[in-house]
Amino acid sequence: PKGTMAFTGKYEFEGDENYDAFVQKIGLPSDKAEMGRNYKIVTEVVQNGNDFTWTQHLPGGHTTTNTFTVGKEADMETMGGKKFKAIVKMEDGKLVADFPNYHHTAEICGGKLVEISTSSGVVYKRTSKKIA
Repeated sequence: PKGTMAFTGKYEFEGDENYDAFVQKIGLPSDKAEMGRNYKIVTEVVQNGNDFTWTQHLPGGHTTTNTFTVGKEADMETMGGKKFKAIVKMEDGKLVADFPNYHHTAEICGGKLVEISTSSGVVYKRTSKKIA
């Protein structure tokens, strides 16, 4: 079936658009914003049917892991460390979730992980290339 195991892999940050405007809009503290800038964040995804484990490896050995099942409420954590509850949906092969102050989608496009976050009209796009 379409979309099965499509996300599984390890992806390294390749490029982004609108980072500064976006982190400002969501109120990310400047030290966290600085940490995320131009750092090659590695995103590791394990997909087992509708169950996902989504881990981001950040500078200095920090990791953020979110485990969720499509269509069910899950406890999540933002890059900035805020805890919240969200229901991740699957729409046209994209994962879609509402974070506390932005709307997030993730999809695999030509072997790359493309993530788009939108907050009050500011669209932040991050592309990561598959490394494993």
